[in-house]
Amino acid sequence: MPHFFINSQNVINNKISICDKENYNHLAKSLRIKKGEKLLLIDENQIQYETVVENITNKEITVYVENSYKSFRKLDFRLYLGQSPLRSNAQSVIIEKATELGADGIYPVITDNCALNKSVIEKKIDKWQRIMYEASKQCERAYTPKCFETSSLEDLISLKNNGYKIIAFCERLSKLTLHEYCNENPVKKDDKIIIIIGPEGGFSDREFELFKKNDVPMLTLGNLILKAETAVIVALGNLIYEYENYGKN
Repeated sequence: MPHFFINSQNVINNKISICDKENYNHLAKSLRIKKGEKLLLIDENQIQYETVVENITNKEITVYVENSYKSFRKLDFRLYLGQSPLRSNAQSVIIEKATELGADGIYPVITDNCALNKSVIEKKIDKWQRIMYEASKQCERAYTPKCFETSSLEDLISLKNNGYKIIAFCERLSKLTLHEYCNENPVKKDDKIIIIIGPEGGFSDREFELFKKNDVPMLTLGNLILKAETAVIVALGNLIYEYENYGKN
């Protein structure tokens, strides 16, 4: 069932008017939606609407609300990805999959071995935000996450002062697994956690020292050396698994 984001101002007496150009064109011209078909809509307050198309004109689609409720398609804790962007199309995959897995936001991080310079990354942020928007629609998320401006590792680590937990995955240096770490530091509801994944060339010695100096846990995902895009999916997925099975308190 197609899923679209709307504004609550367009919800009046169990009817919703879809008249913004983007949603209208997608529904009427791309999907060729017809009267009687069902749509899922969600507003900025994370209210989900199960609707039926009632009328279609050349400027507006009107739907009738059959049911509405608070969306449950989100994590119970705040999960962020701090990641050194890749040069290839793999970066688009990372953005898409992190969104599907429930990340609240992605921080493109400039690391010592980053494949892209800052000016190139800044030009791609709008594109990555668009990917997050489309992925959020596809997987029926309650809201669209944010692609932040470029950051340094120092910037991310400083967020510890605002109550964020910071975790870095450093395959070649650490033997402590995520599961072992979470046994001592279980993920709890409403936690704010940033997972840091380095570039394809790995972190530099300077960055390892930065993690040590600031007591940032350095963890491993196992004995195998994973490509960056694989590491992102495994790290986010495993942390969610730890919460679902051992956290929630």
